[in-house]
Amino acid sequence: MAQLTVTIDRLTLNNPVMTASGTFGYGFEFDDFIDVNALGGIVVKATTEEHREGNKYPRMAETSQGMLNAVGLQNKGIAYFRNAIYPALRKYTTKVIANVSGSTIDSYVAVAEIMNELDHISAIELNISCPNVKEGGMAFGTRCSSAAEVTKAVRKVYAKTLIVKLSPNVTTIGDIALAVEDSGADAVSLINTLLGMAIDVNSRKPKLSTITGGLSGPAIKPVALRMVWQVARTVKIPVIGIGGIASASDAIEFLLAGASAVQVGTANFINPGITIEIIEGINQYLDIQGFASVNDCIGALITE
Repeated sequence: MAQLTVTIDRLTLNNPVMTASGTFGYGFEFDDFIDVNALGGIVVKATTEEHREGNKYPRMAETSQGMLNAVGLQNKGIAYFRNAIYPALRKYTTKVIANVSGSTIDSYVAVAEIMNELDHISAIELNISCPNVKEGGMAFGTRCSSAAEVTKAVRKVYAKTLIVKLSPNVTTIGDIALAVEDSGADAVSLINTLLGMAIDVNSRKPKLSTITGGLSGPAIKPVALRMVWQVARTVKIPVIGIGGIASASDAIEFLLAGASAVQVGTANFINPGITIEIIEGINQYLDIQGFASVNDCIGALITE
């Protein structure tokens, strides 16, 4: 049996399979389906400084190869997370990573400061796909300058592993990755959802209340895989692959492209046990291919 342990900065994961933020709740919602501690880590749903109701319904729509969502980062804020959610997360031995979102740099910093005090939170994942209200609503992650600015500000107050989650809605994702690396990021995760929309032809209305939303699922995997491959060749920090992973084969593609670990998202809604199946499938692949460790597989793409 191959060795599955991987390292992301100071984090040692028992295996390279994690869950993606917003698709696995806080972990305990899945306790009846799987052994959560068997995962490499869980990324819990986004936390903001203040309570957020999220967007109006409808805010989810199925597509032929995935789903659109415009949930709007619904959560009860960092104070509630610290007092009500965090105590329930302490039972897990797997790594718990908190996704941090905000609308201003100060709001990101406020959440990161509190997360830094919570010893069972091993890392934060900075969601820079959020609109910057002080810059006309343009997402932090769509420009090198704003991506660097928010990363640098959070780095000053957060001492543990800092992962920055990159938006795919850019033309040069490698430049964004370099900007956050230079600003103190310990790792990058990508991709977040692609901007998309769907229309009900009978009512002639958008299927989402916000008109557009984030596309996830199998449809985005080729784009995600290409971006992971590009970024892995650009930065020196670890890369975490996300986007349309629904099988062990999908996950292995990301590892071969240079990802040190992967996150499984939309597939959790369809099959709550998919992450365990993926871990088992990776193990089988490594044995068949003769890899002694999953680390031997990372970046092992043959291009000639």
